[in-house]
Amino acid sequence: MDTPRVGIPERLAARMTMPEQHEYLRTRLTRRGMLRAGAATAGAVAGTGLLGAGPARARTAAPTLLTSPATGRVDGSLVAPFGRHLAFGADPRTQMRISWQVPFAVKRPYVRVGPRPWDLSQRIPAEARDLHTPALPKKLPAVDQLYLHAALDGLRPGQTYYYGVGHDGFDPADPRHLGTLGTFSTAPDRAEKFVFTAFGDQGVSYHALANDQLILGQNPAFHLHAGDICYADDSGAGKPTDVYDARTWDQFLAQTESVAKSVPWMVTTGNHDMEAWYSPNGYGGQSARWALPDNGFDPRHSPGVYSFTYGNVAVVALDANDVSYEITVNTGYSRGRQTAWLDRRLRALRAQRGIDFIVVFFHHCAYSTTKGHASDGGVRDAWVPLFEKHQVDLVVNGHNHVYERTDAVRRGRVGRRVPVGGSTDPTRDGIVYVTAGGAGKSLYDFPAPDSYEGHERDVDAISSYHWAKGREKSPEEVEWSRVRYTGYSFLAVEAEPGPRPRLRVSALAESGARIDCFDITRPGGSGPQNGSGAGQ
Repeated sequence: MDTPRVGIPERLAARMTMPEQHEYLRTRLTRRGMLRAGAATAGAVAGTGLLGAGPARARTAAPTLLTSPATGRVDGSLVAPFGRHLAFGADPRTQMRISWQVPFAVKRPYVRVGPRPWDLSQRIPAEARDLHTPALPKKLPAVDQLYLHAALDGLRPGQTYYYGVGHDGFDPADPRHLGTLGTFSTAPDRAEKFVFTAFGDQGVSYHALANDQLILGQNPAFHLHAGDICYADDSGAGKPTDVYDARTWDQFLAQTESVAKSVPWMVTTGNHDMEAWYSPNGYGGQSARWALPDNGFDPRHSPGVYSFTYGNVAVVALDANDVSYEITVNTGYSRGRQTAWLDRRLRALRAQRGIDFIVVFFHHCAYSTTKGHASDGGVRDAWVPLFEKHQVDLVVNGHNHVYERTDAVRRGRVGRRVPVGGSTDPTRDGIVYVTAGGAGKSLYDFPAPDSYEGHERDVDAISSYHWAKGREKSPEEVEWSRVRYTGYSFLAVEAEPGPRPRLRVSALAESGARIDCFDITRPGGSGPQNGSGAGQ
């Protein structure tokens, strides 16, 4: 058992909720650490937007103290933006959010955007969201970070745009900086064939970088990240003894920029993404670093809960920390509001013309058999009945650092066996659940030891368990686990509209080899109606 590093008895630390941890850390570090840090550090902390009880507030960035060696004046040309990442707004046809970092505060940050690289005449101001992380244990230094976000609305559907990020002294339209320009494409007005990719549990590693480059090669319309984004909190236990190194976020965003600067990177929240210092539910850091659709049940305090529609596919992001039986520091924080929102949103999406498929992604697994975390009974109890009620077509999870895919599951049992290369109809057979947690962090094992080249052999039954109420492990004999792979991997999903619409789901290894594929089909497609738009 770990010895607590912040001076709180283990018996109390194990029972502290995320809001209690936030209050404890704020009280302890403010009274002791901040006072010792001196007036300069205390003044810097007082200027941040995160000392309150919510996520970061936007503010206008102050002038940098970085000066030109020649003039001794503030020189924004010496401050280079980095870590660009895109995200859709609630309507991917007309909205894009562009986010990036600067190492120092700058004057008047903005985005230039236009239809051609030599025509970037439109200029959109950016908002600044700042984070201060104090000197936590493990001898980590205090860190100040500044994230910039620009909201682009009123875009044309199906259009490719060029953009550049800048500030006073750094103009991306300047010929010296044209190499910093990026591109993005909005969703089309009418449904057409497209690809999206997905995984969870990425972190910072050579394997994570390799997966990023393979994803870029799929030319995806967007990418889903099912939580445990960068592992700044490497413990993920949800205890006040957890330590998070904020600098890891800088490394992660720099690693991901090669893809995320052109592919919307749609994230949700995992247990490693709860950082108690920043806000009572631990999501203040995520709110500062990401600009995600704001159509969830509480976008200010739950940034990882939202939905969007691209073509004939609706995507719903959820925060499984709210219902988990395994890691319970945030269990029940929404007081049922997220689950009620999910019921309403799935009902509205299923009734919307032009939507054939509903894909849901979140962190904790509904159905998995690894030795690491297995299945979470809280997800099964709260959400699986709603998935079945509204005929969700595909569920993507992370949490377990493997690839595992179920047969079509209905009421906890196999509704239809779906071998590699097989096909299933959710209106008849049930739902396929995919654990895609092999994005880059160290890998897990399955209980069955018999494997070849990372593949666990196909067997009819596996002894596993799920987390029950009270954090108890409940043994179960599993018949629904169909494909298991212990290497690094990600999902690539091709969506095809038409009279019989289809999702072709493939799992690709770090080498690029296909390790699994299956089809999800539905009878009587929605046809050529408008298939993109905001969730209700």
